[in-house]
Formats: sequence, structure tokens, C-alpha cells
Amino acid sequence: MKQLIQSFKTGELGLFKVPAPVCQENGVLVETKVSLVSAGTEKMLVDFAKKSMLAKAKDRPDLVKQVVDKMKKEGVKNTLEKVFTKLDTPIPLGYSLAGRVIEVGSNMSGINIGDRVACGGAGYANHSEINYVPKNLMVKIPDGVDDIDASFVTVGAIALQGVRQTEPKLGERVAVIGLGLLGQLAVQLLKANGCKVIGSDVDPDKIQLALEMGADEACHASELIKKSDEFSNGYGVDAVIIAASTASNQPVIDAAEISRMRGRVVFLGMVGMDIPRNDYYKKELDLRLSMAYGPGRYDPAYEEKGIDYPYDLVRWTEQRNFEAFLGLIEEGKISPKALLTHTYDYNDAMQAYDLLEGKIQEKYLGIILEYNNEINLDEHKVVKRTNKVISSNKVNLGLIGAGNFTKSVILPNIQKVGGYELVGVCTATGVSAEGTGKKYDFKYTTTDSNEIFKNSEINSVIITTQHKNHASLVQEAIENEKHCFVEKPLCIYEEELEAISEAYDGKSIVQVGFNRRFSPMIQEMKNHLSGQIAVNYRVNAGVIPKDVWIQDREIGGGRIIGEVCHFIDTCSFLIGSEVSSVYASCVEKEDQSIPNEDNVNIILNYKNGSTATIAYYAYGDSLMPKEYIEVFSNGISMEMKDFRELIIYNHGKNKKIKSSNQDKGFINEFKAFQESVKNGNPAISFESIYNTSKTTFKILDSIRTQSIQTV
Repeated sequence: MKQLIQSFKTGELGLFKVPAPVCQENGVLVETKVSLVSAGTEKMLVDFAKKSMLAKAKDRPDLVKQVVDKMKKEGVKNTLEKVFTKLDTPIPLGYSLAGRVIEVGSNMSGINIGDRVACGGAGYANHSEINYVPKNLMVKIPDGVDDIDASFVTVGAIALQGVRQTEPKLGERVAVIGLGLLGQLAVQLLKANGCKVIGSDVDPDKIQLALEMGADEACHASELIKKSDEFSNGYGVDAVIIAASTASNQPVIDAAEISRMRGRVVFLGMVGMDIPRNDYYKKELDLRLSMAYGPGRYDPAYEEKGIDYPYDLVRWTEQRNFEAFLGLIEEGKISPKALLTHTYDYNDAMQAYDLLEGKIQEKYLGIILEYNNEINLDEHKVVKRTNKVISSNKVNLGLIGAGNFTKSVILPNIQKVGGYELVGVCTATGVSAEGTGKKYDFKYTTTDSNEIFKNSEINSVIITTQHKNHASLVQEAIENEKHCFVEKPLCIYEEELEAISEAYDGKSIVQVGFNRRFSPMIQEMKNHLSGQIAVNYRVNAGVIPKDVWIQDREIGGGRIIGEVCHFIDTCSFLIGSEVSSVYASCVEKEDQSIPNEDNVNIILNYKNGSTATIAYYAYGDSLMPKEYIEVFSNGISMEMKDFRELIIYNHGKNKKIKSSNQDKGFINEFKAFQESVKNGNPAISFESIYNTSKTTFKILDSIRTQSIQTV
């Protein structure tokens, strides 16, 4: 199938052939019939992507600071590699469409194949022939609404949410500054709400259109103050909706000037926000921001998991705004089609963007793409990219998952190692598959993991998905006799660990991404150790907010399972034994912005009499180096600072090793996996992997019970 994609790095824009998305349990697959090109939002994205690197940096000084801070910690080379990989990630365009349901997820009810639906949401309702859309980001289209009108559903919901924030009352006088797509819809919605409306813009055609759409008054922006005074009989308007798109601060100044005492000003568009305090203070104006489509936006529990808000407590969610907007169309109170200026066949979509970029000199407002291709889903699960011949004597990889870490760390280091053949890549979206497949020259791309496991050319699988999928994919690899490298953790539940252990037969290599044991500095430390060993491992981990997926127990497992496993494995490698028991306690604090478990002290006892402590803290200062290890054994002491400095104290002498860039062992890790596949000897024994994984579960048990746990 085809999807409209833009490179964030180069600005390249085009229709690309990508594999169709997989239908997940909390949503449906939709065959697109009409999609709306949001002139304001998409022009902004396209323009930004086409800027030079310097211009991008000037636009986002906050991100530049993050890069500089990262350079100080990890080194210039490592940081720049990650930055350029991030920039090289392609982005999908589009966020509003109408289409037909062609597949239904297992957790869905009340929706059937063949239903007409209107869908919204960046990253979901894309300009693509087929889209996966979660349940709360779509609604059925009423019989009295056609696909073209329904395709305006997202911008309609944005305008509707802006009007809701304004809290208009019957008979109030409201000004709309900016008469683009959102402004024109806001005018219609305010009139449907029984308000008197004055609009302003710099474009005479938009001013005239607003009058046709029902505005009581419309004028040039330069006349707004005078006209508003007349319109409000000298009192000032009750409310102002700023729907303009400009870097200028003038709309904010004008809004204060035309408002009455204690009026309301709602920011709907992208404008300068240098608030003139005195003007707003003297009138005691109420400033409000309108967040996109409504409550639920940016909440993964609502948008991704499909968990709705209680109807009686949150009356107007983004989905219910979708429904309300379509209802107003059906009643004839809103006419989106009247705002339409251009229609293009989807195969000619690039003409729409030529229009946005000014390559076609025509005025525009509403732009739609119409899809006339019949799609057979089964024919679009795999996209063959090359005809390269795969040699059987190499490590032939199938990659499942291609997130930021995979693209910035795993794939670049696999390339540096060499000797790997990249055969197939499976990702959750066609956009990611296309970008990764193209950059790393995979033979084919897919969104169906079965297309990786059943491929006879592939002898090894790398799994880098969200943590919740690790266990099932590892078991599939074992069942299909594929060697398997899975990024940590191995699994997120103890029952999954036991199931993997039962399935593991030793015929295939199973290696978890415990890279630190392969770091040159850790290897050097290991070479000096013998007998009973004591390790102190301090980690200044930094904050991961509670709404990030790794903190979700059902998806990421939390940081002890998802990250502390790294440090357990490193201690076990240095000590050369397995953990026998564990005791852990966490900081208990009133501030619950991060889980208590993210600040934890862990004591590990080993079968050979050694011991290790892991002090893992999330709430420290980010400027402090992340990892610090002290090791003591038989007259030798060592300290390692963030994989950039190692000092070895040996019987009165010391040796210092420094590195300009961090080396956490990624290259050596993939060298080791390659060697393991070739000779059949695992680089990390399954027994050690099992012990480390089980220890993470026992840490959680120890925190809950406040007792020592046997591993």
C-alpha cells in the first residue's frame, strides 16, 4: 500500500510503498476513502522539515541544550550519532479522515467490518491507504453525512474544543481572530450556539467567506478594534477566539483591546504569546488554552488502550467531540464542504503540497485527498525492497521492532561489527518499516512478525519491541528454531520467565541485551578479580515520568524489571556467580510524580559468598555522571566512572584508563552474539539470564514484603 511520508532530516516528501499495519486488539483497520490536508498544521511541519540543520537548531534551542548536556556525559561522537539517527526518522502526515472498516480488533464492540467511520489523531489517521485506528479516535459516520464532510472531523473537533473553552452563552458577542479553516469552523459553531460573531483576517476572500458562513460582521485585521467597538456597542466583546497562525504577537494585543472587563480570551491557533500584562491585568481577562481535540489528547491510556473517561465526569472527550461535530453536520448547522477549495486524487497528493509550499500560485483553504484504489489487505503485509541473495553462512537477521534505541544504537553497532545480513524488518507501522528498511538495506519490510519467523532465509532474530511482547516473541523464536537476541528485559512477569525456561531446549542461542558486561572497562575489571568480591554500583538514573510506557506495569514492567536487570547482570559477571538472595528497600516520599521503586537500595548475596549493592536513584541531579562502580577483592580496589574512566588500585600502585567516548559494550555484545550463533556456545549462559531475570522479580517481592527473598 502507499503512504505519504516526509523525512524530518532532509525534508524529502513523497508517496512510499509500505506494509499495511496490523490490527491491534483495541482498534480497527480502516481503508481510507477521503483524508483532509490540514493546511496550517501540515504546512508548518513541511516547512520545518525542509529547514537546514542550523535553522532547526535556532527554532529549538531547548533541544540543542539537551544535546550539549548529552555530549558532556557520553562524548561528542556517541551523541551526534544518536542525534542524526533521530533526525533521520521519517514522519507520517495527516490526522483526519473518513473511511471503511476492514478488520476489527478482539477488544472492540459495536463496530463491524464495512462500517463507515471518521477518524482523527496524528500518527493514526494518516494520509495512507490503510490505517490502524484505536477505538477512542474514531466514530461511526451518520447516514446523513458524506465522506467528504466527515473527513473534516479532527479540525472540527479542534474548533469545537476551542469554542467549549470559550464557554459562549446565548446572545453573547464573540470575536474570531484569524479566518482560516479553524476560524471558519469556529464562526459556524458559535452561530450554532446562538452567539453574535465578528471575524477578522488579512485575506479579503476569507472575510467574505466568513460572512457567507454566518458571521454577523467580518473585517480586515487592521479594522478589528474600531469594528469591534461598534459591534459591542462600546462595551467590548464577551470573548475572543484567536485562531490565527502567525509568529506575531499582534493578535494577543488586539484581543485585550477589544475585550470587555472580565472577558475571555482563548488561544486556538499558533501565535506569539508575549502577553501584555498591563492590558490583561486592568481588564482582569481570563486567558485559556485549548488543547487540540479535547480531553483524552496525549493520554496513552485513553488513546492507545481505549480506556474512556466517565461520561458523567468528563462530558466532552475528544471522541465525543468527534460525534458532536458530525451530529451538527447532519443537522445542517455546520457545512465543512463549503470550505473546500481543492480536491486531489491520492496518487496526485504531491500537488497538494506543492500548493502549500507556494509552487502552485493559488489560494487555498480546505484541501482533500480522495482514494480510489481497492486494497486487498493480504497482498500488502510484506514489501519486497531488493532481490539480494542471502548467504547461508552468515548471521541472517530478522529484526522485530525499530524504535529510537534500535535505530540509534543497535543497528549502527551491528553495521560496525559487520558479518550480519539484514533480511527482514518488522515494525508496528509502515512508516517505521520504510525508513528502517531503506536506511539499512533490509531485503523486505513487514508489520507482521510471522513473516519473520516463517522466513527460511532468516536464522537469527533480534527483538526490540515494547517489553510486554518480549516473552511471547522469544518463545516463538525458540519454537521456530531461530537464534534470538532480545533487548532487555527477557520478560516482565515471573510466569513468563518460567514458560521461557520450560520452552528453552538449548538448540537455539538466547541472548539478552546485557551489554555492560561486554564493555572494555568492565572486561578489564573482570581480569583483575578472584575469590570473594564486593561490588558497590551507584546509578544516577534520572527521571522517567509516570506516563511513559516503560513505567506501565503491563507494557514496560517498570524500571526495576526494565533497567535494573542491567546492573544485576554486570555485578554477576564481575563476581562470577549467581544471586542466592536479595533484600531491597525504596525511598518512601509524599511526592508521587515518580514511583517510589525508582529510588531503591538493593543488597545481593551470591552463592560463592560475594556480595553486591545497587543504589538506583531517579531523583538526583542530571549533571552527575550516571554510573559509578567500586569493586574490592584480595588487595585490589577499582572504581569505574560512567564508562569513561577506570582506576585500578593494586597493592599500593594505581593505573588509570580514560576514554573520550563512552563504550558500554554494544559493539562487543554483537560480536559475541555473532560468534555464539556460529559456534553454538552462548555468550551469556541461559542459567545466568534466568537468575538475573528472577532476581528482578524478587526485588519487587522484597520491597512489598520488607523481607529477604531467596532467588
